[in-house]
Amino acid sequence: MAWSIAEVARDSGVTSRTLRHYHAIGLLIPARIAPNGRRYYEQEQLLRLQQILLLRDLGLSLDVVAEVLERQSSASTIEVLGRHKEWLLREQLRLGRLIRTVDSTIGNLRRGDEMKPEKVFEGFEHNPYEAEARERWGDEAVDASYRRMQGWSEQDAELARTGYPRVHEGMAALKAEGADVRDPRVQELVRLHHQITSLFWTPNREAYKGLGQLYLDDERFRQNIGGGDDSVVQYLHDAMTVYADTHLSA
Repeated sequence: MAWSIAEVARDSGVTSRTLRHYHAIGLLIPARIAPNGRRYYEQEQLLRLQQILLLRDLGLSLDVVAEVLERQSSASTIEVLGRHKEWLLREQLRLGRLIRTVDSTIGNLRRGDEMKPEKVFEGFEHNPYEAEARERWGDEAVDASYRRMQGWSEQDAELARTGYPRVHEGMAALKAEGADVRDPRVQELVRLHHQITSLFWTPNREAYKGLGQLYLDDERFRQNIGGGDDSVVQYLHDAMTVYADTHLSA
């Protein structure tokens, strides 16, 4: 069974122009092209497009996506998809809690009832590091970070919310593949990590390397990044060191 480029564009949300671009750069070759020039895609191409969109969602550029797909085995593809599924399920649970909280608030307001504080804020994520950050770096540094946040665009806010898990997932997948920390695909993820970090503050070379060391030293960061696999945290630390020495100023 085959689907036309218009059908794939409609169902995937990827424009026909983008699909033609993917074809032009060799990233997604249609199963066949009709005499009138119309492109058709089969199941294999649809699955490849899903992988492309997943890797793009992890923040990888098109040239890095192409390299990942070139090297990726069926087993590693399943592993990446499995990690992404786990993250999506966590997000689903979190959003479900928020929806229930908002629904409960609406119901209580309509009835004129009061809500207990723990119910008002149920499902909201809080920064467990704020008090420690104020003690370590001072109120001015933390307040300056919050001022930056007030100027975020919607895209910035979405990147800040979802970007780090995407980096962690991508790092775990590339480490499992055996990619060196100097691999362009790894460094592309670190570039994204630095971009996200710079939404809050802009670390120079030593500060960024220090952040990587903090990830290793603090159990909470190790658990959040590696999910119990400290080797992933070490891998991220080493990749951040390479990036800092290569791209950041003192």
